[in-house]
Amino acid sequence: MKRLLSSFIWLVAGLNFSVAQVQTLNQKDTGYRGIWYSNQPSNDEYVYKYSGGLGTYPANHYPFSVYVAKENKTFFCYGGSDEAGKTLLHMVSYFDHKTGMVPKPIIVLDKKTDNAHDNPVMNIDAEGYIWLFSTAHGTNSPSYVHKSVKPYDITKFEQIQATKIENGKVVPMNNFSYLQSWYQPGSGFINLFTHYDRKVIPNQPSKPRRTISYMTSADGVNYSDWKDLATIEEGHYQTSGSFGNIIGTSFNYHPVKEGENGLNYRTNLYYIQTKDFGKTWENVNGQKLQLPLTQIENEALVKDYHSLGLNVYINDLAYDQEGNPIILFITSKGYQAGPENAPYTWHTARFTGKVWEISPVTTSDNNYDMGSLIVDKSGSWTIVGPTATGPQAFNTGGEMVMWTSNNQGKNWQAKALTNNSAYNHSYARKPVNVHDGFFAFWADGHGRKRSVSHLYFSDKKGNVYQLPDQMTAELMKPIKLKKPAK
Repeated sequence: MKRLLSSFIWLVAGLNFSVAQVQTLNQKDTGYRGIWYSNQPSNDEYVYKYSGGLGTYPANHYPFSVYVAKENKTFFCYGGSDEAGKTLLHMVSYFDHKTGMVPKPIIVLDKKTDNAHDNPVMNIDAEGYIWLFSTAHGTNSPSYVHKSVKPYDITKFEQIQATKIENGKVVPMNNFSYLQSWYQPGSGFINLFTHYDRKVIPNQPSKPRRTISYMTSADGVNYSDWKDLATIEEGHYQTSGSFGNIIGTSFNYHPVKEGENGLNYRTNLYYIQTKDFGKTWENVNGQKLQLPLTQIENEALVKDYHSLGLNVYINDLAYDQEGNPIILFITSKGYQAGPENAPYTWHTARFTGKVWEISPVTTSDNNYDMGSLIVDKSGSWTIVGPTATGPQAFNTGGEMVMWTSNNQGKNWQAKALTNNSAYNHSYARKPVNVHDGFFAFWADGHGRKRSVSHLYFSDKKGNVYQLPDQMTAELMKPIKLKKPAK
């Protein structure tokens, strides 16, 4: 009814209701292939600022996978590619925990780019419908929303004509970046994202500010107005998490730079949360905040890294059993790849209920060595990430390692998941409602030149499985990798 009413209002107003149309393919693919992507040539031996198999990139997209106990399946999406590796395909599939098999993945759409910033994310509503959000990188390309025709069924999706409120009017919602989607039964979707604003950075009108925001929707179709969270200097990257009715987000800020991108100098660590579906926001101590935040020094600041001369790259946000946030992040001396900006130090920032407790975990060799933090019901912490040096040292990713702590991050034990790989593994992502049998999901790829990219997942025990790059049957078991020598 709401959608029909919106259509009627638009027609009466004489407005164009059409959101950008895309050819919805709904085609079975012949195998699991990830997208290879590179960003910012560096003109040195590392070739790029970051690059590789980035089918589960970036940290600011979530979720890529959702476990559904009723179906005993982990549904997942990723940035795939055609056999030539030339275009980004938005792919959906699932792992059946009962049979241990995966089907041929479904190509929902061709994004008409090779930019991994346009990777999809997914969510599943209370009725079992699978939602696919196709992001854009800035304003130069469109975004799309798709929904499965049947609950828990990946074979057919339809495009949704999503709308938002702008200046009190219903308008098409056809562009959003860095989306993180959270679903709360009884309330609907609360999606955190980024939009690009120009003419807001002093003396640099053409430079975009990355403004972090959120929007809500009861039905996934009609969204609220966009509400900004922070607008400090050149903007932010945010990474969010959920615990019960809490939606929290951690973010850094990009200082203003003349003639350069401030995003390369990202620094500081902030945290805010909502407990009422975005109606009000507070800091970790429960102090209500007036949004958007506009000052570098504010009530959401967790740690001032700018004064220390360090960059901050946020990987994940999790919660302990009491609902206290834990932020996983990396600090370094600069944005360029290579040993000069080492150490690339992994940290956890845990709120104890009174103060933020920041502890080191390990070091790796690249700013974009992204991993995920999983906290189980017993209180054990597990990080899966590429913290061991890979075949392309100092490039994005490496060999995957599972780190476990039973004392809230004070001490860690490491277990190698991969070794002697041909390519670097990168961007290990945890599912929503994580199941021990599909614990982390990632891709590999050459760190310095275009290559094929394979998709992998691990279980909680540390077994690693490669999704078949050639499906010779409708259903196949993933290939179990040989365990690394101890």
